[in-house]
Amino acid sequence: MTGTGRAATAGTTAERRSGVAGVGIIGAGNISDQYLGNLTRFPDVEVRFVADLDEARAAAQATAYGVGASGGVDELLARDDIEVVLNLTVPAVHTDVSRRVLAAGKHVWSEKPLALDRDAAATLLADAEAAGLRVACAPDTVLGNGIQTALRAIARGDIGQPLTATTMFHVPGPDVWHPNPDFFFAPGGGPVLDMGPYYLTTLVHVFGSAARAQAVASTSRTSRTVGSGPRAGETFAVLVPTHHAAIIEFDGGASAQSTFSFQHALPRYGLVEINGTEGTIVLPDPNGFDGDSVLWRHGVDGPTTIPAAGPEYGRGAGVVDLVRSIRDGGTERASGAVAAHVLDIMLSIQEAAHAGRPVEIASAVGPVEPLPEGWDPAEATVG
Repeated sequence: MTGTGRAATAGTTAERRSGVAGVGIIGAGNISDQYLGNLTRFPDVEVRFVADLDEARAAAQATAYGVGASGGVDELLARDDIEVVLNLTVPAVHTDVSRRVLAAGKHVWSEKPLALDRDAAATLLADAEAAGLRVACAPDTVLGNGIQTALRAIARGDIGQPLTATTMFHVPGPDVWHPNPDFFFAPGGGPVLDMGPYYLTTLVHVFGSAARAQAVASTSRTSRTVGSGPRAGETFAVLVPTHHAAIIEFDGGASAQSTFSFQHALPRYGLVEINGTEGTIVLPDPNGFDGDSVLWRHGVDGPTTIPAAGPEYGRGAGVVDLVRSIRDGGTERASGAVAAHVLDIMLSIQEAAHAGRPVEIASAVGPVEPLPEGWDPAEATVG
């Protein structure tokens, strides 16, 4: 998996369009509220259909957000007024659903992770390339004004040459609050696959491609207890490690120490610290869209706060960046290629811990340019 994720534009089945992009959503679960709340107010897109296996749930979401139509997946895919489809299904079917969307001639925005294995991710991107379509993927928190302000500070040299990073996500575990937490502790789950995309995507935007990973892992308990909801008090088996500590090496020699844990009684999370030749910058929580950064420089007493610059926005910003990139021929920043590379890093961390040796990371991506200051998904640009 190489390149930046732009699809070919010649000899394909994708229809060339202009103006506002028609959007459909597959999956009317909890996360759809965040997307619908934003996309229905962003003028470069128009949500035209909500689909779900539970058509009553799809209808309820469509009504709540003023979307004109709802129903089943086949009905959505048959519509020729929908150009981009959001795949908000459960991770186990992300790849299958996204391939169906591509086969229907539509671009894909997928919730994370892009896939659960490298081959599935590669096949998905190859399908898109062959059809002249694009695949983009969450998280788009990396496009928030908080992280983007920090990325622009790094790009202009505020810390000199970036050399190392430290990231930390430590929590007791989602069993404490989630009413159905089993899948977090089953194959395909665990803290790396669940939270890694936020932290590792940010690191890839800073350092570029990762080359190698080594890690150790542990499991604190073999079973967990549901802490809330109608199943509260029910126990279930823990089938995956609940703590990974990794060292990631990047092309060019930079490195990061990253820990992902569901077994810390003392919660500590949101830390992304980048150290360079001239200073250190602490970024805001990568699982959010805003927040200030804090800069320390060698020879300067005390830290400097760098306020987040630009308008505030949330989930769905990546969909707008995708549409604008399709219109102007640019490259979407939350590309499928970046998501596939992040998946490769996460799987390499897990494999390195299991094997007790470093794992080489074969995929690569091109550099990702920060958004210009003042970029605003609520601005009309393609109508």
